[in-house]
Amino acid sequence: MTARRFRRAASRGSTLRRALLVGLAAALAGCGVRGGDPAQSLAAPEEALRGEAAGYARALAPRPFAFPRDHGPHPEFRTEWWYVTGNLRAADGRRFGFQLTFFQVALAPEAPARGSAFATRHVVMAHFALTDVGAGRFRAAQRLERAAAGLAGARGEPFAVWLDDWRLASVGAGFLPLRVAAAEGDAAIDLVLEEGKPPTPQGDRGLSRKGPGEGNASFYYSMTRLPARGVVRVAGRSFEVRGAAWLDREWSTSALGPDVAGWDWFALQLDDGRDVMFYRLRRKDGADDPLSAGSVVGADGRAARLSAADVSVTPLRFWTSPTTGARYPAAWRFAAPSRGIDVEVRAALDAQELTGLVDYWEGAVDVSGSGRGVGYVEMTGYAARR
Repeated sequence: MTARRFRRAASRGSTLRRALLVGLAAALAGCGVRGGDPAQSLAAPEEALRGEAAGYARALAPRPFAFPRDHGPHPEFRTEWWYVTGNLRAADGRRFGFQLTFFQVALAPEAPARGSAFATRHVVMAHFALTDVGAGRFRAAQRLERAAAGLAGARGEPFAVWLDDWRLASVGAGFLPLRVAAAEGDAAIDLVLEEGKPPTPQGDRGLSRKGPGEGNASFYYSMTRLPARGVVRVAGRSFEVRGAAWLDREWSTSALGPDVAGWDWFALQLDDGRDVMFYRLRRKDGADDPLSAGSVVGADGRAARLSAADVSVTPLRFWTSPTTGARYPAAWRFAAPSRGIDVEVRAALDAQELTGLVDYWEGAVDVSGSGRGVGYVEMTGYAARR
């Protein structure tokens, strides 16, 4: 879907459009909002995230995850997402990165009273991106649809989340394997994710605090290394590929503190079997927020928490987007000395910015130094509203 088509979908009604903007703020806090006049009347995304939460459930205290139920939707919360990224290689060595993400956003705490098949209290937004590293090309698309009449939605058992023909769904009776399928223009993926490391609760036993005050947190777990295989189709060619995927799951009603401008999220898969997740919350004054946090997951699946004091992230090089004018880091020194990690993380391709109603950078990266590997980085809050 082109940005033009995305904007048409978003403008089907002022209520849906405004709900999308508020929901995107909750899902991608700190991203730059672009678009027409309706967007100009909305507060900045991070402000919308701190908006009214009455009637929704809040993430207040740690609680055990219950699987497979928690793989499915939590409609009592305002926002949740299923985030799949990964790095793949074809038999000839050609490298691809992929992203398929689904955001379910509540329009209201209660279901609408009217009986239309199109009535809903949720919208679903999805992003699909493919990085063709060898060709030096990045393709991305965004879609939006109401969670009604089978157009989009999420369910628990059997698990599935979908928007049109973009889909993340269980293949058999269990949660895994998962099929990941999306196509747009001359790019498509059709992958199967096999069982790998078990779910890792992030933060305090799955409660990930993002801001001060009660309930400014999410429930968050990651499946950091899922073997992936399948087909990538690009520019009229098909490639049999293998690699590893990363699945992130979060649901919440509010999260960020008032001084946070955005975040840098790192998901690194090292060749020694360790996986590293760290989200660096960037404050408006340029400092790192003390609630920045993450984890290191060993080859055996056991996890150790990382605090803001454990990690330093230093940008080494920058890239300026010709589309938005945003200046993004494109290489970093990432160090966690207590875990023996001191690496350089580099964008596999500088131009991996997704643009549309919300602008942010998310793409494949390479890791070298004390450990080698691959991964994904997401950066929000760099593109100014226009």
